[in-house]
Amino acid sequence: MTLDELRVKIDTIDNTLLKLYNERMELVHKVGEVKNTTGAPIYRPEREQAILNRLKKQNEGKLTDDAIDALFLEMFAVARNLELPEGVAYLGPEASFTHQAAEGKFGAMSSYLPISSIKGIFREVAKGTAKFGVIPIENSSNGIVSDTINCLDEYELKIIAEVMIDVHLAFATLNDDIKKITKIYSKDIAFGQCRKFLQDLGFDDVEEIPVESTVKAAKLALKDETAAALCPAVAAKLNNLPVRFNNVEDSTNNRTRFFIISNFENAVSGNDKTSLLVRLSNTPGSLVDFLNDFEEANVNLTKIKSHIVGGESIFFIEFRGHQEDPKVKKILQRHKDEIKVLGSYVKETDDV
Repeated sequence: MTLDELRVKIDTIDNTLLKLYNERMELVHKVGEVKNTTGAPIYRPEREQAILNRLKKQNEGKLTDDAIDALFLEMFAVARNLELPEGVAYLGPEASFTHQAAEGKFGAMSSYLPISSIKGIFREVAKGTAKFGVIPIENSSNGIVSDTINCLDEYELKIIAEVMIDVHLAFATLNDDIKKITKIYSKDIAFGQCRKFLQDLGFDDVEEIPVESTVKAAKLALKDETAAALCPAVAAKLNNLPVRFNNVEDSTNNRTRFFIISNFENAVSGNDKTSLLVRLSNTPGSLVDFLNDFEEANVNLTKIKSHIVGGESIFFIEFRGHQEDPKVKKILQRHKDEIKVLGSYVKETDDV
């Protein structure tokens, strides 16, 4: 088959795809009309995950699982915006890791609202300014994000999904000669995540200037040829700041997990995770007794972290399963005065 013949065949397939996409969007529009009459949420993570799992299972072509995710998640995002455009609040500014996590779940076409603080995200979602919020919960190097735990305790919003992204940092500067660098901008924790790189390249005595975000670091470095930034490569590109070195973080497994919050509960997907906040009585054996209930019900606990909220010790606990699973419901009912269910959602990862 000649190149021209191949192109004609591709064009024919593209025409068919366009027709099928439009047919799908017509059906999506009808689904949206039904949901509007019942008040059901437009975004159903468990439904989207079920579609992706089905497609991956029947796939026999060259598309990888990641490619299927990329293609269909973007189509889902387009469909949601046709049904009812809904805002997504994230920890800004633009090009932050939280922004990248949000786009990974909601696609490029969604309406994004950068917010300056985690509490601000919770506040705006609770007010209805945004339908969804994307917030960091833990990093493989720095652990649990305290502000997120505090807000999950304070606000009556639900975790409806989780997102995991690999965190990669770049060293970006206008200067071709790194020996002329006198200062480096970044977020405080980023310096610690890149300590070996900084030492190896002789930046031990260079001034480290912590700023609110790695994105702001890129903007500041753009104004000074003697400055550099530790920032995401996408932030450097967005600000036309040349990247001199990629992936400068010390850990090859530097990952951050994010929660998506909203004001509704998910249905059971069959592959769920549930997050709880637990306040136990200050008596000997109370934690052991609580955990034994999960063991006896054969419920797999995947995370137990203690945390201080308002001077009070609480536990952030996660397990495999949905809050509506019969054996889980019995445990939650038994400890209803001690538990706050933060949400059940499709499991994307076991841990960071």
